[in-house]
Amino acid sequence: MCGICGVATPGPPPDAALLLRMVGRLRHRGPDGSGYLRDEGVGLGHARLAIIDTAGGAQPLSNEDGSLWIVFNGEIFNYVELGNELRSRGHAFRTASDTEVIVHAWEEWGEEALDRFNGQWAFALWDRTRRQLVLSRDRLGVRPLYYAHTGGGLMFASEVKALFADPSVPRTLDPAGLDETFTYWSPVAPRTPFAGVRQLEPGYVAYLDANGFRSHPYWSIDFPPRGEEPGQDARANAETLRDRIVEASRLRFTRSDVPVGAYLSGGIDSSVTAAVVARHTDAPLDTFSLRFADDEFDEGDYQQLMARRLGTRHHEVVVGPQDVAEVFPEVVRHAEAPLLRAAPAPLFLLSRLVRASGYKVVVTGEGADEVLGGYDLYREARVREFWTRDPSSDVRGRAAELLYPWMARAPGQAPAFARGFFGMHLAADDPALSHRPRWTSTAALKGLLTADMRARCAESGAPLDLLARLPAHSAGWDSLARAQWLEMTTLLPGYILSSQGDRMLMANSIEGRFPFLDRDVVAYADALPARHKLSGLEEKYLLKRAFADLLPPEIVRRPKQPYRAPDAASFCAPGAPDWVGDVTGTDALAAAGVFEPRLVQGLLTKARRSGGSGLGNTDNMRVLAVLSTQLLHHQFVVGDGGDDAAPATPLTAIDLTVEGQP
Repeated sequence: MCGICGVATPGPPPDAALLLRMVGRLRHRGPDGSGYLRDEGVGLGHARLAIIDTAGGAQPLSNEDGSLWIVFNGEIFNYVELGNELRSRGHAFRTASDTEVIVHAWEEWGEEALDRFNGQWAFALWDRTRRQLVLSRDRLGVRPLYYAHTGGGLMFASEVKALFADPSVPRTLDPAGLDETFTYWSPVAPRTPFAGVRQLEPGYVAYLDANGFRSHPYWSIDFPPRGEEPGQDARANAETLRDRIVEASRLRFTRSDVPVGAYLSGGIDSSVTAAVVARHTDAPLDTFSLRFADDEFDEGDYQQLMARRLGTRHHEVVVGPQDVAEVFPEVVRHAEAPLLRAAPAPLFLLSRLVRASGYKVVVTGEGADEVLGGYDLYREARVREFWTRDPSSDVRGRAAELLYPWMARAPGQAPAFARGFFGMHLAADDPALSHRPRWTSTAALKGLLTADMRARCAESGAPLDLLARLPAHSAGWDSLARAQWLEMTTLLPGYILSSQGDRMLMANSIEGRFPFLDRDVVAYADALPARHKLSGLEEKYLLKRAFADLLPPEIVRRPKQPYRAPDAASFCAPGAPDWVGDVTGTDALAAAGVFEPRLVQGLLTKARRSGGSGLGNTDNMRVLAVLSTQLLHHQFVVGDGGDDAAPATPLTAIDLTVEGQP
């Protein structure tokens, strides 16, 4: 796991000082080493977190004759098998790294190599013979890759702050990116929160050469037609799913030259991965959990129950509202996006604990909800679909009262409100039936925008642009599959794997590994009948059946409780840090030009009246949206996001324009 960056430009080699500044801003992603390559028209930079072949895997790295060079962020978990196949085809290896496997695989198979990789990656490959730069990102967007066109050339990096090491890259918030954030919780690739900065879409490959820049998908999310799923037997499917998750977990725990730990959240997903690792490997297991001082958010009893059952060496960090407020500016600087929840902040503190405990790698349960039908949103969609068959039925409408039993103000306690909210936009032919309530609720944030910003956001086309990307044949999918496609296209890569995932892990130089996002697990899960994922209103039905013998019944039977953290209460109670007032003052709001100062002051007055604890869902999101967007403007538009990072000192410096260099 690492950070990568680079510059491609017509003419002479890019400036080495610029490459070193870019690498320096990625040092948190790779504190174990750094390097760069310069050639006519291109420069590649790398910050290394050494995990596989710690002694021999320095980058940039090439094939045998130096015609292909690569910088790589991620892991190819089947690199051992691919390496053996490539050696049998005559390729000579100098290292035992998965990075070198990518180079030889591209040399052997070209773009078809991407189909063979089982992993999580973002890489840049320079083909000296073709004078062609290749960029690629993994199927579901576990690893980030940003780029900006500048003066006829291209800059790319694992994080936006590295692009801003070049003063010529504009630093402006993008109204379209904000509009998507205030609808879906994050921009949808290729958009970002910044004008002129794009991100390579998950499952895409891009090329830059004499013919210009172009990109296309090498993989896409797909599901079989409803009723034509290949496997219909639940027992057989549970056995196969178990086999695939066991293999995915084993690969992610054993394919490492440094120790690997595991997160334990208290839910079924991380409990499954930790249990599989404990049973199917011989190494001792350290587990890491996030606790909350407030019982409303804490899942410590379940975490400790699972840790005791597995006999792990267990570590905890306890987080309170003041801890969230203290680190939130740093969290936003790493997230590089507005945040509508405070949830990334405790995860930042958890990864700090992992690093302090001597670990670089953790296995987590992310992805299970998306691919195996675990979200309350899917249950909500099932209720709404049931309701569309007779929208006037009071009996059908009362099914909404069964949703969100974990909430303090659950729908069952306010049935009239529940029927009004979940009964919005009931149209049987709506491909976004599952997501309309969330999008509508989130879009209420835009009522705080200035008139000018509202008008500019309205031009973005959300959500029509997103729905236009749905495959034409998706009308034949089960409605759960369409909901999964929307979730795996928006929230998963943009928020779960980015703001809550990669950014909070790599802020403390920690690599996350996600067995549920394994290539073979996802392919199998996508082909399952919908009823094996969501059975009635029981979420993750097949996963529970597959692993019931490894888990305490208390965890298998507990209702789904999403991960949450104290939101407005972290910032609006007495004793809030000074930065809150600094970024929400009238002058600061006017300078950013995003939110109407009068409306923001009214919201904050309301929030402070109750210490932030009495706010509803929408007002909580409004507070977080204002604070995080204002921090983003302060850090990346007024500043440049670099946090005064010193230029890297390269351990590997390769200049192909200098005679005698490799």
